[in-house]
Amino acid sequence: MMAKRSVAVFDLGGVLIDWNPRYLYRKLFDGDDHAMEHFLATVCTSNWNTQQDAGRSLAEACALLKSRFPDHSKMIDAWMERYDEMLGAPIQGTVEVLADLRSAGVPIYALSNWSTETFPAALERFDFLSWFDGILLSGEVRLLKPDPRIYRRFFETHSVDPAQAVYIDDLEPNVKAATAVGMHGIHFTDSSALRAELARIGLIPN
Repeated sequence: MMAKRSVAVFDLGGVLIDWNPRYLYRKLFDGDDHAMEHFLATVCTSNWNTQQDAGRSLAEACALLKSRFPDHSKMIDAWMERYDEMLGAPIQGTVEVLADLRSAGVPIYALSNWSTETFPAALERFDFLSWFDGILLSGEVRLLKPDPRIYRRFFETHSVDPAQAVYIDDLEPNVKAATAVGMHGIHFTDSSALRAELARIGLIPN
């Protein structure tokens, strides 16, 4: 029998917040999607951005790229200067699930791979981020999901028992890692499926 689950832990990007650098760079490349995709695949890459999520400063990250790609200096600086334009709309159905959990008195937390330098832009944009009982960012602790150490740090920091926690993430490796450390992992695909699964395990009313 599954342990009683009474705490909800959310990833942010891709679950509650639609983040995509294309929202900014499509404007900067004047709609030239081919040039934009080449830039994001070879210059400001996903792996490069992950290092900021792991705690590297934006100033250091941009300086490194500009030394390698001086012709793209303005585009590289835009990542730091216009980061807020990469934030899209909230994923409304999930925000509604979050609101229902909060109304039901369920403790809610966030555990996210996110740079501490860029997160204030999200805090300013999305009021629901103030609803959380606690937030742990990878950039704060210099650990990235799915490293099991970041989950353990989360448990210690917020006094959460993994046997009581449900973890929601859009990336399956992160869900598997959460499950391995004792949480009930939910691979997020859409808000309706999330609501149904939370109802099934008794964390939210049907």
